[in-house]
Amino acid sequence: MKITYIAHSGFLVELERCLLLFDYYKGEIPALPPEKPLFVFVSHRHGDHFNPEIFRLMHTHKPVRFLLSHDIRVSLINRKRWGIEEQEEQRIVTMKANSTYEIPGLGKVETLKSTDEGVAFLVTAWDHTIYHAGDLNWWLWKGEDKGWLGTMTANFKRETERIAGRKIDVAFLPLDDRQEEYFYKGMDWYLRSCRIRYAFPMHYWQDGSVVSRFEKLECRKDYDTVIFDTSREKEWELP
Repeated sequence: MKITYIAHSGFLVELERCLLLFDYYKGEIPALPPEKPLFVFVSHRHGDHFNPEIFRLMHTHKPVRFLLSHDIRVSLINRKRWGIEEQEEQRIVTMKANSTYEIPGLGKVETLKSTDEGVAFLVTAWDHTIYHAGDLNWWLWKGEDKGWLGTMTANFKRETERIAGRKIDVAFLPLDDRQEEYFYKGMDWYLRSCRIRYAFPMHYWQDGSVVSRFEKLECRKDYDTVIFDTSREKEWELP
């Protein structure tokens, strides 16, 4: 398995039989082996997770399918705006939250409901399990009232309970510097709840130091997950 970090929450995963592109919105997409089917995932409509330029891949990489969150409307107006021909719409799968989909050539895709917009993806492809959180995170913000924070906490824990105890090979998880001292809470919860082998921090905007800061936290000793520093490296070969 080869992992390439593109930018923000965007990753390319190359498996033996296919390619998975998650939440691309900017940066250079690596060269794609033309013989491998490409599956493009978009967790939600926010501009830092969804760039309609992904649909141009239909013209440069023929075996491609798009797995889009339900909040991205593939209407007639949007199809024209995004350059999608009517016959190409069959390459698009719209995914609801808390659902399971069998995708030919890939495997099983399970969705979770985000605590912001859209969904998170849990992909089981042959003997690989890959999780992309999208914006499903424990969003704790200074200035919010106790009621809002309580609802956020309950929603996050309830939703992630759906994958608690699951063995996950690779997880792409938010580690957002804007949350100040709460920047690590979501990742810590994921790593305690799931059996994650490799974790890749994402969604940290300008401050990549959150990765090294997380490694220095006292809670880090409580789990064995290998955490890669996406602020320093961009490519990894995993067994």
